[in-house]
Amino acid sequence: MKLYDYWRSSSAWRVRIVLHWKGIAFERVVTNLIKDGGEQHTPAFRDINPAGQVPVLELDDGRRILQSMAIFEFLEERFPQPPLLPAGAWERARARQMAQMVISGIQPFHNLATLQHVKGALGGDPDVWVRHFVGRGLASLERAAGETAGTYMVGDAVSFADLALVPQLYVGRRYGVELQPYPTLTRIEAACAALPAFQAAHPDVQADAPARR
Repeated sequence: MKLYDYWRSSSAWRVRIVLHWKGIAFERVVTNLIKDGGEQHTPAFRDINPAGQVPVLELDDGRRILQSMAIFEFLEERFPQPPLLPAGAWERARARQMAQMVISGIQPFHNLATLQHVKGALGGDPDVWVRHFVGRGLASLERAAGETAGTYMVGDAVSFADLALVPQLYVGRRYGVELQPYPTLTRIEAACAALPAFQAAHPDVQADAPARR
């Protein structure tokens, strides 16, 4: 499999966690979202994903899947062990719910294209924008997690919800969001950070991450 990816994309990061969690061999195809206006806008990449976004998962037969949640679901069905959804129907729904609270309800507000529009077309401050919408979203997520959390977002096993949470908190820190009001989320993040799959997927250890000084 190939994963069209960028080191700091929270959407692609989620998928890297799944692939490492399930022990699936994959090749990263780096798509630089910044260089020369963004490789995602080139005709070659638009042939791969007309929306001009990562992640894209390319299967061994050349078929492709777009959007992180669709990729989650495909990999969970195709490689069910180790699982990333709970056994109970209600618990599975809650894991999906909280993942979507991030994927649909928070992350679009800090997409690169959104922030470029806020700054360029609207003359706004992207950092203030992100802090407002990410903070609002995390407040809702903290309340939802409080109803189901154990070690992780839904009980004591990693689920889709945790895959979405960890990259989102990283983004929050980048933009100066105060995370102290979200003790459940930060506690779960720390538990996830101890797991090898989360460590291997972290942006800072990807080959295209800028070298730290």
